[in-house]
Amino acid sequence: MDTSTWDTLVGSMKSTYAKGVREGAVPRPVIMPLVRGELVGLIWVRPTKPGADALTGIAALSNIAAAAGADEVVLAWETEEVATVCELPAAGPSPCLNMVRATPDGHVLHQFPYSAGAPPVGSGDAAEPTAALDWKQPLAPRPDGELPPPVKAAVNYAFTPMDLDHPNPFGVTVVLMEEDGYTVRLTDAFDH
Repeated sequence: MDTSTWDTLVGSMKSTYAKGVREGAVPRPVIMPLVRGELVGLIWVRPTKPGADALTGIAALSNIAAAAGADEVVLAWETEEVATVCELPAAGPSPCLNMVRATPDGHVLHQFPYSAGAPPVGSGDAAEPTAALDWKQPLAPRPDGELPPPVKAAVNYAFTPMDLDHPNPFGVTVVLMEEDGYTVRLTDAFDH
């Protein structure tokens, strides 16, 4: 992936997280598979129950990348949200937007800590967002940085070829994931 695409994905995730926090909910974990540098789409984890269901739901994000034959993936998640829903200890800064960039040869963890700031001065309209995100200095990228278990599983399985006896393994995977409650937004080049 080129620098411009990476910067666009980071900017998009920061914007998504800022909007989500303003609306009172951190976005669910998302995977962004790429094939030969081209973004396949964004796939958000399905609604999950705390514990094993959340672990499985996040790890299964790998299915779409494997079906697409992705050669690179980016996963984004919030430290505390994943720790809470997966019933795991929080590892790393919190609150923090985490993004891992992975290929079959390894991964690099990028972390973007933030804090929820006060509403803008003079905003008395109740319909306006209640908080703004104050992005802190990002941590230095960490090659092979520690990942929460479900994210690590999603990264590892994203590059495992799928053995589906179907004429369109990618299309059927998309349909099955949507039926399971995953939110799938494909780019025009990969829309089924």
